[in-house]
Amino acid sequence: MTTVEAEIDTAGGPDGLAAARGKVAGREVRRQPRPLPRPGADSAEVVLPAAQQSRPQPMEWPQTCSGRSEVEAMLSVLTARWPGSAAKRAMGVRQVLDWLETLPGDTWQQRWQASGAEQAGHDWADLVPLGAGSRGGGTAQVSVIRFGVSLLLIGQVIRPSLAWLLDQKHSQTLVRAFAAIDPTGLADLRRVYQTGQRTGGRLPRAVNILARILIHKGGPLSAVTVGDCVHYWRVHRERGTNNAESTLFYTLLFDLGVFGPDAPPTLTAATRRGPMSCAELIDRYEIACTPIRDLLVEYLSVRKPTVDHTSLAGIAAHLALLFWKDLERHHPGIDSLDLPAEVAAGWKQRLGTITHGHAKGRRRAVPENTLMCVRSFYADLAHWAAEDPARWGRFVAPCPIRASEVSFKKRRQHRKAMMDQRTRTLAPVLPTLVRVVTEEHQRARARFEAAQRVGHLAEFTVDGRAYRRWVPAPPSQRVLAIEQDTGARIDLTQEQERTFWAFASVEVLRHTGVRIEEMLELSHYSFCAYTLPSTGEVVPMLQVAPSKTDAERLLLVSPELGEVLAAIINRVRGDRSTIPLVSQWDGFEKQWSPRMPFLFQRSIGGQQKPITRTFVAQELDRAMRLTGLTDASGQALRFCPHDFRRIFATDALRAGLPPHIAAKILGHVDLNTTLGYAAIYPEDVITHHRAFIARRRSLRPSEEYRDLTSAEWDEFLAHFELRKVELGVCTRDFGTPCVHEHACIRCPALRPDPSQRPRLEVILANLHDRKAEAETQGWRGELAGLEVSIAAAEHKLTAMRELAARHQVTHLGMPDFGSVTGRASAGEVSCRPA
Repeated sequence: MTTVEAEIDTAGGPDGLAAARGKVAGREVRRQPRPLPRPGADSAEVVLPAAQQSRPQPMEWPQTCSGRSEVEAMLSVLTARWPGSAAKRAMGVRQVLDWLETLPGDTWQQRWQASGAEQAGHDWADLVPLGAGSRGGGTAQVSVIRFGVSLLLIGQVIRPSLAWLLDQKHSQTLVRAFAAIDPTGLADLRRVYQTGQRTGGRLPRAVNILARILIHKGGPLSAVTVGDCVHYWRVHRERGTNNAESTLFYTLLFDLGVFGPDAPPTLTAATRRGPMSCAELIDRYEIACTPIRDLLVEYLSVRKPTVDHTSLAGIAAHLALLFWKDLERHHPGIDSLDLPAEVAAGWKQRLGTITHGHAKGRRRAVPENTLMCVRSFYADLAHWAAEDPARWGRFVAPCPIRASEVSFKKRRQHRKAMMDQRTRTLAPVLPTLVRVVTEEHQRARARFEAAQRVGHLAEFTVDGRAYRRWVPAPPSQRVLAIEQDTGARIDLTQEQERTFWAFASVEVLRHTGVRIEEMLELSHYSFCAYTLPSTGEVVPMLQVAPSKTDAERLLLVSPELGEVLAAIINRVRGDRSTIPLVSQWDGFEKQWSPRMPFLFQRSIGGQQKPITRTFVAQELDRAMRLTGLTDASGQALRFCPHDFRRIFATDALRAGLPPHIAAKILGHVDLNTTLGYAAIYPEDVITHHRAFIARRRSLRPSEEYRDLTSAEWDEFLAHFELRKVELGVCTRDFGTPCVHEHACIRCPALRPDPSQRPRLEVILANLHDRKAEAETQGWRGELAGLEVSIAAAEHKLTAMRELAARHQVTHLGMPDFGSVTGRASAGEVSCRPA
């Protein structure tokens, strides 16, 4: 069974491929080492340019061609560097050279390869006979021999394979070999590690890996190629061990400029296969009929420009695996698309059941997806044959699938009902999720900061719980602590990082309604400033990169969203002057993005890496477990990233935002898609929506279905231009009147501005004076109104104080996009940097 067959059956059928965009792991699982893929089209290696390919290992070089006396003289100089074990090392060198001289070969390298030590692995020392003058035996003698070979490695007399080097337990040999081969390169490596603001003791691991490469390939550090690093990665993976040493060594070489600017930015980019060709997508299913195989390849070539790579692979799976391969399996020798009625009926019946993988025998979730794909295949051939009969005409045949067999009306209604019920269930608990992620982040940050202020084994207390700081040996830059009551060891650095990104993800998703891939693609370039044409006020905007519809859009940055984005920028930038550049893998197009200052990135293994969809889903699941919320059946509630988008659309439409404006904000091409996102509430939404539709049809029967006009956009902007009032900003919904008749001091929709605190204090003092006068004069009616105003003013003053204490001004560093972004209106606009 191929890898794709397993993926299809695991997802519950090929429709799992179509749903793969939103399916992520729900819990964190430690990855086990994976063997290399089997040879074939699925496992083709990344083709590197000639300058980046792995260097061939030479068979002759000066050290290995030297005579014994020259080798001993050279190694004696190295032995003098470590006087504590000089005698033992010299004895080991003599015994190993005596042994190698008895083996065939003209160089020391040839004799080493003929010795069988490479095949013996860790037990190679058993092949060396005891020397005549050796004292002791067993472990002591083996130690002497290993000392001798270590010196031969450091002096580059022999160059073992990487597999042999990985089998040995070197303590100081690797770093000493690095220092002897290229001391300048070792110093440069340490310098670039420190300038990168990396934390933790991961540099020795990277040095050990590069030392193995230098011992095996030779040459200075500047001679290492991308292919050398890929070769090490593959050898390490073939041994079946977990790659705990990470890929930091490659990143350090890239930052050092060893590879050049055109090299892949990460080792993952250098080893991960890009998009497959149309022929490879079809050939992995081993189609027997050559004309049909060639037809499917040509069909995919025509469809390729209009779909992403994941969708193209799904089409190939539907047509090649679930359609034609199944026909060949049950009807050997079939070579025509003109299927007899009994053949087509048998295939449709088999399609309803999964026939491969661990889900074999189960009912396929959505067989209509395959039926629709095959029907489209027949229809495309018929349509293309009318334009180019010589190319497609001979394959035209009656379609074996009727239109009634691919009706999705009932399934769409069922899915709509399920999504509406999900939205109605999750919308009320969203405030609870927000509160939990906010409090968890604040507690984690308080524990982290409190632990930083104390020393090793010192106790500290946060929220009534006692902890003790713990510093491991050797010291790590990660902040660790032990909870006194339970004795559990807590990684406070990881905890506060995890809780921050959970908080940031929830806030950005709920305030913007963007898709998860759009959120993860936000970068420092996404900020731009928009100047209102009437008042000249600068409004920060967020430019959302093209995603599903390949159409970018601008979103207004609210004060709450601005605070979260500022916190993200501060965290990612740290003490640097700029945000680090990272490359992100596009799982749909199977390619790497250019290096960009993505906002959602974190440090993993000493490297800055973009945050993934899986990480966001895991943190949402963890946060929901902390809430303890369940549904009516007692099952734990689960928030997916797309649930925030549905809730955002529902709240916007319930607040009176016209659907066509909501569609522009959400990035929907079809207005029905936006209406489908809104959950149905029988009590108010249906009544409100019907009244709105009736009123709209009576006033403007058809024009509401046109595109957004300049006048409507200006009306929408006018709402935000009139938000500024004396004491702050009015936050009432778009299209709603001022219900308090502009008595802003009593209105809960007023967001107070901390800079207007002196003015509010003057107003409050005046209200107290008026209250005293009313009490003196006996104005009972006036006194009741003044008491309400005083209570509202004191509440607003308290809110101002809290905002002033909590908010800090952060420069977002928004670049100038005046030449490329602007207002979606027919009128003139102006954009300038903030």
